Amino acid sequence: MGLLRSLCRGDKVVWIIFFALCVISLLEVFSATSTLTYKTANHWAPFTGHCTHLLIGLGTVLVVHRLPYRWFRYGWTAAFPIFALVLCYLTMSGMLVNGAARWGEVFGTRVQPSEFAKISVIVVVSTLLMLHKNAGFRSKNTFWYILVMVGTMCLLIFRENLSTAVILFGTVFCMMFIGKIPSGQMLKLSGVCLAVAGLFLAVVFLSPEDSDSGVLHRFSVWKDRVIDFVTPIDCDARDYVITDDNRQTSHASIAIASSNVVGCMPGNSVQRDFLAQAYSDFIYAIIIEELGLLGGGLVFVFYLILLIRAGRIARKCDRAFPAFLVMGLAIMLVIQAVVNMAVAVGLFPVTGQTLPLISRGGSSILAVSLCIGMILSVSRSNDERIAAESRAGSKDADGGAATVAELSEENEERKNDER
Repeated sequence: MGLLRSLCRGDKVVWIIFFALCVISLLEVFSATSTLTYKTANHWAPFTGHCTHLLIGLGTVLVVHRLPYRWFRYGWTAAFPIFALVLCYLTMSGMLVNGAARWGEVFGTRVQPSEFAKISVIVVVSTLLMLHKNAGFRSKNTFWYILVMVGTMCLLIFRENLSTAVILFGTVFCMMFIGKIPSGQMLKLSGVCLAVAGLFLAVVFLSPEDSDSGVLHRFSVWKDRVIDFVTPIDCDARDYVITDDNRQTSHASIAIASSNVVGCMPGNSVQRDFLAQAYSDFIYAIIIEELGLLGGGLVFVFYLILLIRAGRIARKCDRAFPAFLVMGLAIMLVIQAVVNMAVAVGLFPVTGQTLPLISRGGSSILAVSLCIGMILSVSRSNDERIAAESRAGSKDADGGAATVAELSEENEERKNDER
């Protein structure tokens, strides 16, 4: 127990949620990869690959949560222009997977750079909001700096991954609200976003049916998904026909409808053999089918608790940057999780978003593990600072004077870091 406590520093509840989601992921991905088992003719290969990704994720969390969080600001900020260049390259020469050129290849391994570009955006925005707070929340230029940086990255992402760009922009919007960006600017941004969304939908629906190349090559996919979502089923259930267009959503609905309070238990799913992305985009439907409403509700509660704990960690911070960083990362993960779950239960059009830490996918697991590690790094730093202050308060007058002097020196170093 002592070894575990020494290895896993920081917020214990966040650690519990991390391990709980990993356990659920192991159970459900093992069950949901039946289609991959048929394709590879290997019962264990898909599962062992996923286990490897989770182990790498665990190692990432263990390493990252030990790092000083100020390193994140320097490293991820420096990586921002690199990710922008990589995304520019992928729009022209990226690997085409599931109709989208959002993948690159590193040493023979497929990588999705947009997963990591999101983190760099959150770090950059956290830095800008820190400077905004240091200026007494009076700077009007912070809004424009954020808009330029985030807008650039979202434009590079949206062509191949619209939902990721929207989630990222929504996360930054929440961060700006928390960071007390002037309300007038926020209201204007909201109006512009609504106008752009309406114009974008008009362009998508008016685009040619055969637009399968160039900038418009994903428009037909987005159009079909929206139409499929808003079109009501007006025929008798006995006459309903499952087609290629509605196959995913139909089998996800069947999986949820066939569950009950406790589900059919792990490994007994039927719809996993019909859902092409049962182990990724629609894994939440398999979770509900096998673990029932209780299991599905528990997964949702885990993400909600993660957001609440992130709020508690942020409130303990004595500096602005780590507080904004923790909230930004947590909000992004929770929004992505909610979107994935909403798609699975039919409350949102199909997006292709994974369920953080549960869905199969190396890039996604590594990126989420980085986020969890960074959140725990801030939590660990808070605990160490509070413990040091507590020790200083319990010292006698002579010993305490030296300790207080050391703490004052540390505080001065923190102020210098924020400049």
